[in-house]
Amino acid sequence: MTTAAGPDQQPVSRSLRGLLIAQFCGAFNDNAWKLMVALLAIRQATAGMAPGPELETVAQTQTATAFVIFTLPLVLLSLVGGTFADRLSKRTVIISIKVVEVLLMAAGTMALWINPAGGMLPLIVLCGMGIHSALFSPSKYGILPELIPHERLAAGNGLLELWTFAAILTGTAAGGFLLQMAGSHTWLAPLVLTGLSVVGLITAFSIPPVLPARTDGGIGATVRGAWAAIRTERMLQMAIPMEIFFWTIASLFMQNVIVYAKAVLRLSDAMSGLPLTLLSVGIGIGAILVGKISRNRVEYGLIPLGAIGVFLALLLLGILAPPLSGTFFLLGGLGIASAFIFVSLNAILQWKSPPDRRGAVISMSNTCVFTGILLGSLSGGWLASAGLSTTSIFLATAGMTLAGMLYALWLLPDTFLRLILVLLTNTLYRLRILGAEHMPPSGGALLVPNHVSFVDGLLLIASLDRPVRFVVDAQYAELPIFKPLMKALGVIPISSHGGLRVILKALREAGAALENGDLVCIFPEGQITRTGTLLPFRRGFERIVKGRTVPIIPVHLDRVWGSIFSFNRGKFLWKIPEQLPYPVTVSFGAPLPPNTSVHELRGTIRQLGETAWQLRKPHREPLHREFVRAMRRHPFRLAMADQNRPQVSSLQALIGSIVLARILRPSWSDQERVGVLLPPTVAGALVNVAAPLCGKTIVNLNYTVGKSGLEAAVQLAGLRTIVTSRLFVEKAKLDLPDGPSIIWLEDLAKTIGTKHKLQAALLALFAPCRIIERACGQTTPLTPDSLATIIFSSGSTGEPKGVMLSHFSVDSNCQGATQMLHLYRDERVLGILPFFHSFGYMVFWFVMSNNAPMIFHPSPLDVTAIGELIRKYRITFLVTTPTFLQLYSRRCTPEQFSSVRVILTGAEKLHARLAQAVEDTFGVGPIEGYGVTECAPVIAVNCPDFRAAGYYQPASRRGTVGQPLPGVSVQIVDPDSYTPLPSGTPGMLLVKGPNVMNGYLGREDLTAQVMRDGWYITGDIAALDDDGFLTITDRLSRFSKIGGEMVPHGKVEEALQQAAGAEVQAFAVTGLPDEKKGERLAVLHTVDDATIPDILSTLSAMGLPNLFIPSRHHFVKVDALPVLGTGKLDLRGVKRIAAERLSSREA
Repeated sequence: MTTAAGPDQQPVSRSLRGLLIAQFCGAFNDNAWKLMVALLAIRQATAGMAPGPELETVAQTQTATAFVIFTLPLVLLSLVGGTFADRLSKRTVIISIKVVEVLLMAAGTMALWINPAGGMLPLIVLCGMGIHSALFSPSKYGILPELIPHERLAAGNGLLELWTFAAILTGTAAGGFLLQMAGSHTWLAPLVLTGLSVVGLITAFSIPPVLPARTDGGIGATVRGAWAAIRTERMLQMAIPMEIFFWTIASLFMQNVIVYAKAVLRLSDAMSGLPLTLLSVGIGIGAILVGKISRNRVEYGLIPLGAIGVFLALLLLGILAPPLSGTFFLLGGLGIASAFIFVSLNAILQWKSPPDRRGAVISMSNTCVFTGILLGSLSGGWLASAGLSTTSIFLATAGMTLAGMLYALWLLPDTFLRLILVLLTNTLYRLRILGAEHMPPSGGALLVPNHVSFVDGLLLIASLDRPVRFVVDAQYAELPIFKPLMKALGVIPISSHGGLRVILKALREAGAALENGDLVCIFPEGQITRTGTLLPFRRGFERIVKGRTVPIIPVHLDRVWGSIFSFNRGKFLWKIPEQLPYPVTVSFGAPLPPNTSVHELRGTIRQLGETAWQLRKPHREPLHREFVRAMRRHPFRLAMADQNRPQVSSLQALIGSIVLARILRPSWSDQERVGVLLPPTVAGALVNVAAPLCGKTIVNLNYTVGKSGLEAAVQLAGLRTIVTSRLFVEKAKLDLPDGPSIIWLEDLAKTIGTKHKLQAALLALFAPCRIIERACGQTTPLTPDSLATIIFSSGSTGEPKGVMLSHFSVDSNCQGATQMLHLYRDERVLGILPFFHSFGYMVFWFVMSNNAPMIFHPSPLDVTAIGELIRKYRITFLVTTPTFLQLYSRRCTPEQFSSVRVILTGAEKLHARLAQAVEDTFGVGPIEGYGVTECAPVIAVNCPDFRAAGYYQPASRRGTVGQPLPGVSVQIVDPDSYTPLPSGTPGMLLVKGPNVMNGYLGREDLTAQVMRDGWYITGDIAALDDDGFLTITDRLSRFSKIGGEMVPHGKVEEALQQAAGAEVQAFAVTGLPDEKKGERLAVLHTVDDATIPDILSTLSAMGLPNLFIPSRHHFVKVDALPVLGTGKLDLRGVKRIAAERLSSREA
């Protein structure tokens, strides 16, 4: 299924309403009158004949005569109609022709008044209706592109054809019915048509005025203009012959259907129009389907699909000669398939015809088409005279259809490719197109998309109605299996192995294609990503557009990573799709000037990805539902463990969470938020699942902040209960807050019996998610927008704030991390970060959704136990903070860490000396990520590089925090003016994406301060390079303004660490007020005081500015630097200690 963002169908129907009604009335009268004349002629010619071949031949001849009389003026006068359509206002032509229609229908009424049996006068009126249609058709089709935009052209044509064939349906059915109802007073039948023509005339006046397309030239100019347009456009060269083919066939089989109805099905006059009515119903349905499938483009891939349908329907009609019900079914299918052909062909004519010659091209097409119709009508008589029965004629038309389809595929080979894409994007894939209005309808443009899979190019083709020339790696373009397809697409091969001359030749060819008005697509990454990240851009696209005025169109493909054609989890093809149809979003950005920098282009593509990521929300589930699905996926695989529960399978984890949810249900009733005070253990994990199962928002309390800190959080969150453990409270020596009721896990465990476990097991194994939720007390289903958790920020730079995170915020962060941090089947993750830490909370859901086991330990400071856990469980993925990593690097052995594949750090800066020390000790270089609680929390992360024979894709860069997660957009701006800064320039970091918080609990004022036009203001100073890697310089609050200059504390700390040769963090810099210079630097340190003078001398020798060098008297020796429970430096504590100690010295 293909959908597109843009205006819906209603505005199109409103702008076309007058035209649609006028067309309906005209088409109704044409078909009703034509059938009346044919039936009167058959009635006269076959009076007294018995059913048989002779009756079929006579009936075929009379029907063919009526059709020829109606069609001949269409052949002869269509060019005149095209001239009128171009030289005059099309609205004027339409109104004038409607006046003629009223007069003709009145004349038809008079003709049957004079001679109720028919005779010559009705045939003359029928010829007049043919003239009326010939002059009307170019204007009605030509005015469409002037009333609606290009992206709605296919839908507009579908709507016009729907009304047309609704008129054909009712007109054909009404012709015989009105004639039979009129009895001997046959003139009453056309009298009804006269009234309808008056209605058409009145509504024609509501068509919006349009200007004439040209002011000079007659029929000769019309012919020359049309021929010139057709000669220069390959799609017109395909469309017009195809229209001739189709309408010759259509005329033949529609005429044959009338005879088939009378001679084979033996229907009465009143019922003889019923088969054509069913055909028209099918055409109406097909017209609607064309509009829905095409939406924002002209989809000519539907033409071969329709041709296949027409061929099969006619073949079955000819071979089977089915009874009435079977005939009706096949005719309905024939109508749908026919609509696929002619609606698409009409849209191509309107789209590819130059505006000043559109009427000319349409009229020439009409001339050819009506010639085909005339030939079809005559062929019916000739074939009948040659002895062919109606069923044999169906077989002949099936053969002609097959020939026409093969011609179209020969002329435009990419039509077959579009057929395949139409089938795929409406079955296996669900394609959503954003920003289609940004694509220029004509002229050159360079498409620059991200490259995620082998089908990226095909998805782009399916999203556009213009042909695209791709710059393709020669090793693929020249493979024998792909070469015919590549030739059909007109790809531009490029080889990185042929030297600079070969590359420049390909880039020049791409530039020449742009100058010729082609769409050219180049994937700036140069290869399909294996890492899931946006790879560094190569500079080829800059050379292609250099010196040219063509626009650059940024493109983003979303959700393609994870499809079977991507390298997700290191596999290509050999994986099961997550869902069918598989949703894919293709986003086209606003055109950029040709001098756009790499930095700007990457940023724009990222913003397109962020917008597309938001559209995932309707397809995502709350966190607990993802947990249920993941646990059921591999029920007997290890899911989690700790010192008390060394082996918990996925099924056991699911059963345990359901048991806890049902046991806690009475205690949590009538509470929106519930408090939890537990360390990272299996029990803590299961309670974190149980809370959303019960429909509650969980608040994991920070047990390192003391009683006053706990009470502040409890009061702000309005908590009435806290779930905790006696053993944990005793070991941690916690002083619990006053007020909330305490729910002890040990007491809950005593109430859990076999009955509870059995019920939970049945729910876990067999019940749908909603039944499980109801059993756990969740009366109103949670949605992705529901609040998942409230996490109180660490308060390293100020008062803790309650950060509200929705299920979708955390889930989108997990999805983005999954795309970059690949958890393989044998992965095992160490869980030592507490759940009250946003990183620890998010990592839990991230690991569970990827079905990786998580091994918990309650204290990250218990180095001996952690080293043993890593060895025992063969941990491969370690998530920690630099502070804790320092301890492990000094006290754990390389043998214990021998299974570790990835060491990911966050929450604070990873210093280069520590990274090197860890790599030297364990042989694994730690990678750094960056996030804030307000962003759920991960914003950017380094991930392992990809290496294979002939491939190297960097996904990490030392000294940076990596690239932004997929779906996250970042911007570096001036802290004062908020204007974007160029690549590599430090500035304020802004973040936008679905991971951004809902706000601060009860503090709308603080929320407003950190949100700006949807962007979260991090307060961190950062720089973004051309390859998309983010470097955090410091927090804005971690600067001192000394003598008018901004001095970054982080840079001073790094210099001190380097000068002292310290592997672990030994210095913490803060700023204190100073009467003379505004501020002064103060330093807490853990090194020997005697080394400070030498360290300061080294700083001077390193070339550090004098303002960056603290005074010797402003160093304060401490036993240990103050840190928070999360492992981050306690900046408020640093400032407080420095102020107290230095003030006591001065006193």
